[in-house]
Amino acid sequence: MLRLTKKPVCLLLCALLSSAPSVIQAEAPLEKLPEIGTTAASTLTIEKELEYGDAYMRMLRASKPIINDPLLTEYVQDLGHKLVANAQDVRTPFEFFLIQNREVNAFAFFGGHVALHSGLFLHAQSESELASVMAHEIAHITQRHLARSMEDQAKKSPATMAALIGSLMLAIASPEAGIAAIQATTAASVQGQINYTRSNEMEADRIGIATLAKSGFDVQAMPTFFGRLADQYRYASTPPAMLLTHPLPESRIADTRNRAAQYPLQRVQISESYLLAQARVIARYANLDSQNALDWFERKGKKARGAEKMAVNYGKALVLMDSGKYKEAEAFLMPLLKAEPGNRFFLDSATDLDLFQQRYDHAINRLQQALKSNPANAVLRLNLAHAYLKAGRAKESLTLLSRFTYDNPEDINGWSMLAEAYAGTGRRDGELAARAEMMALRGDWEKAIQNYIQASQIVEVGSLDQARYDARIDQLRLARARFADL
Repeated sequence: MLRLTKKPVCLLLCALLSSAPSVIQAEAPLEKLPEIGTTAASTLTIEKELEYGDAYMRMLRASKPIINDPLLTEYVQDLGHKLVANAQDVRTPFEFFLIQNREVNAFAFFGGHVALHSGLFLHAQSESELASVMAHEIAHITQRHLARSMEDQAKKSPATMAALIGSLMLAIASPEAGIAAIQATTAASVQGQINYTRSNEMEADRIGIATLAKSGFDVQAMPTFFGRLADQYRYASTPPAMLLTHPLPESRIADTRNRAAQYPLQRVQISESYLLAQARVIARYANLDSQNALDWFERKGKKARGAEKMAVNYGKALVLMDSGKYKEAEAFLMPLLKAEPGNRFFLDSATDLDLFQQRYDHAINRLQQALKSNPANAVLRLNLAHAYLKAGRAKESLTLLSRFTYDNPEDINGWSMLAEAYAGTGRRDGELAARAEMMALRGDWEKAIQNYIQASQIVEVGSLDQARYDARIDQLRLARARFADL
């Protein structure tokens, strides 16, 4: 499947959600945390949070190596929305996405956005452990911790609110300067900020555990994962960002253990989807060379059984395929596809294998059959569009992608392939327009507008296409102005 990557840039805006004190004092275990509530409407409305979240997301797409892998996106979105369906006080839509970074970290920000580092898949030993991190971040959003923190600071200084919001937007445009501005803004009451952050973290743990239980996950996964992280990095000179922005004193770990113990034990079946997603991350997004990745799967495979063995063989197939060893990859992949012909992880990789070996009709026929039972699935639709393009059937790909981008306007994969499809049919105006949408998703308003202006100049004067392009230019100019007003 098509994979898009971007140049990594260090952008630690998770500091906005929680401070990173150099010294954390011990605190007494809390038997019961007070209900802090979800106030903060006087600070930022939900509508304004959505604006900030959209702006920040566009800048993240431009500056962070977001993993635009349809399979992994589908997996984290499905897992995240399973948790959201059982969360309290949900007031915004949620979007979950992966950033290619081996460091253990996750962060949430305005507008229901939750970012997960791919390194979580290297450290989480079960789907419940990964879900525990996600549930914690979901609670940060539902409880509006960032807005409440701003409100708390604003009570101490009338100028603080404007400074905090200004720092947030500066951080979007210039991360290092923004972080410095945030630190300067909040430096007046360091101890108060630390205490407020502790209450946020423990509230997010408490609500996150409740969400885990309602969603059918193992609630013991949260203290287990947190405890293992704390032990692993107890004496590290440079702990991961997650421990800097989400401190783990013994009292917090003990509190999560106590709270998890209040729920009945439940057996959670091993998640095949999690194991396959983890294998895909190891094979393609862990910055391992092919030999090291194969060694990892070999070690994992010695004790693997059932679904774990299946995931190991899937990972080996990916590494071998990416190394150009197609026959060896096929030997691992085809038995998996035969056992589970509807599994999208296997369908996606079988498509790649066919396309690499120019077996275009074989790939297209298989995907068309799969789409009959799941016609709206994004992974299958993108795979079929990609297969059409590789087969030289750009017109059929164009039809499919036009509908896909309408249904999924924020999917960069769809716009990238649509640009390729327009190019394949000789439609330069359509190619320019599709690339403009990619630029807009990254907040590059000037280039997006210029692309649409060029597209408008190419087509027939007074045509429907020109009217459509001109209307989109007006929309983008308005979006640019609103972004500047922030």
